[in-house]
Amino acid sequence: MHKDIATPVRTKEILQKHGFSFKKSLGQNFLIDPNILRNITEYGGLTKATGTIEIGPGIGALTEHLARSSKKVLAFEIDQRLLPILEDTLSPYDNVKVIHQDILKADVRDIVEEEFKDIEDIMVVANLPYYVTTPIIIKLLTERLPLRGIVVMLQKEVADRIGAKPGTKEYGSLSIAIQYYTKAETVMVVPKTVFMPQPNVDSAVIRLTLHKKPIVEVKDEEFFFQVTRASFAQRRKTILNNLTSQLPNGKAMKEEILTTLEQLNIDPTRRGETLSIEEFASLSNALYSIITKE
Repeated sequence: MHKDIATPVRTKEILQKHGFSFKKSLGQNFLIDPNILRNITEYGGLTKATGTIEIGPGIGALTEHLARSSKKVLAFEIDQRLLPILEDTLSPYDNVKVIHQDILKADVRDIVEEEFKDIEDIMVVANLPYYVTTPIIIKLLTERLPLRGIVVMLQKEVADRIGAKPGTKEYGSLSIAIQYYTKAETVMVVPKTVFMPQPNVDSAVIRLTLHKKPIVEVKDEEFFFQVTRASFAQRRKTILNNLTSQLPNGKAMKEEILTTLEQLNIDPTRRGETLSIEEFASLSNALYSIITKE
């Protein structure tokens, strides 16, 4: 058994050996607690039949745990300086492939089809770089990758927004987008003391289990998300005002928007944060017919 990478002593040794310094712009905070990494791996429910995608492997602390539990690991790393370190730290594992690409620009579907040809069960498990957490999750979901689920560590406040319920101040278009595609749960809160360097915020691990099909039926996904984003554009404004000012032709269509809200029994003076995903679905479906037939 190899010594875990994720201890303060071993992490320092590796960084010194390779003369590595942290880049703030890449949101690099490395985990130095093997127990937390074991827990994250367990929440992924990985088996020797699982293909695991990791984003931002750093020096390989989580990667080695994933390698021990999965059939194959694909790790996307944007920082070229980490490639030789990963080659060194992950040398004991022959089932890891490091891909030097920005996950946000990569054609993930193509890479997955190529690398996971014979693999049915695919999971994303990662300690995400905090400055791009949301775009990464949204990309993984909207590209309809063949995933069973996603287990990621991110800022606790983003985790709170992802799992938020209507009527709370954390609830927003992100909560709805995630709920549309997945069942979300926060499985663990992680203190900032287990990172090197220490971030300024606490973290949380969320588990997203993908729905077989989205939980509401919408005529047009893009338009549905446009309506939810518009509804939260200015949180103090009513749903009617937000939709009127944010939707294309909204100002010209104010009467039609008002009538639609009334027909759906949605009080036009309500705020976006009080609407459930079901209400947003029926609202976007009704507006879609009106706005697109212009």
